[in-house]
Amino acid sequence: MKHKYISKRYWKSHKNAMGQSDVIAKSYDDVINLSLGDPDINTPKPIIDAALAAAYQGHTKYTAFQGDPELIGAICKFYKEEYDMNISAEQVFVCSSATVGMHVVLESILDDGDEVILQTPYFTPYPQQVKLSRGVPVELPTYEEDEFQINADRLESLITERTKALVINTPNNPTGSCLHFDTMKKIAALAEKYDLIVIADDIYTDYSYENPFIPFASLPGMWERTITLNSFSKGFNMTGWRVGQIIAPEYLIDVFKDVNENICFTTPSISQRGAIYALEHRHELQPTLIEEYRTRVYYAAERINKISGMHVLYPPKGTFYLFPSIKETGKNSEEVADLMLREAHVLVLPGNAFGTCGEGYIRIACTVSLEKLKEAFDRIEKMEIFR
Repeated sequence: MKHKYISKRYWKSHKNAMGQSDVIAKSYDDVINLSLGDPDINTPKPIIDAALAAAYQGHTKYTAFQGDPELIGAICKFYKEEYDMNISAEQVFVCSSATVGMHVVLESILDDGDEVILQTPYFTPYPQQVKLSRGVPVELPTYEEDEFQINADRLESLITERTKALVINTPNNPTGSCLHFDTMKKIAALAEKYDLIVIADDIYTDYSYENPFIPFASLPGMWERTITLNSFSKGFNMTGWRVGQIIAPEYLIDVFKDVNENICFTTPSISQRGAIYALEHRHELQPTLIEEYRTRVYYAAERINKISGMHVLYPPKGTFYLFPSIKETGKNSEEVADLMLREAHVLVLPGNAFGTCGEGYIRIACTVSLEKLKEAFDRIEKMEIFR
């Protein structure tokens, strides 16, 4: 909207399909919402109880600017136990979600005009976040026939003298793909060759179904040039708690702390106490959650491949998303998403919301029960374009 009191940067709307999905979901009374990665399962009760008890104990004030020391200690212990990585407290920053963390990171590392290569399809806020920090987003397309792996030659062809960083996301939102270890080694070699920072968005690491997750920062020579983002939102169903973490060399953490003080000061103290409990009891809390989403996503993939005009080429690798092709329908992703809403009352996101190479696909979030998924696919398979 053009208005003298609005920054010219926002005269042109930056709204995207994900940001508008909550409004669209209200279009019909019986909509089955498969658009957002906000699980239907509540945060495990023991986490809520622990946070409530902490609030009554007085944990209702600002924490240390870098984060609650107990949470930082729990994060360091987690990385040692799970990945044998020796991370010190000075190398951890607690942020108010990984989304805020990404803004803090980009604001801290980018100069005007620096280019950031984005593994595409990407999480929809990435490009605008780069622009808000005065950087230039550059799409690195990946393709279904390659299992959405990053092609090293394609990556190298996009690197210029202004390239500052590369954002990778594995397991990936929206495709559900996971980078192969050989692919990661090739990315690491290019990062070293061209002196790039790698920003690893690790938010879905708990949902790596085929192979154990390997942190990019653990690869030889990558610690000094990797910034790792993670969050409690997906692994513990804590989307509304808004607590995440950044792992990076100490000199970067100092800058993140300075930048964050001008954004939100500190991450909510009560949320941090809940996160401590979550990490310390993850082996009790997570297995049933992970198995539930695995069951859902495999069921959805099976149903998709029985519908004419829609398919996924390979079994689910990770996350609770599927990115089925709808190219055989002859319609674009926005048209198909619109038809699904109007005819089947099922809300999905069009693939082009996730970058140029997302056209021809839709994203389905398996964040509703199996019963609801069954009803959604029963409705979809009756649509004219899929018959």
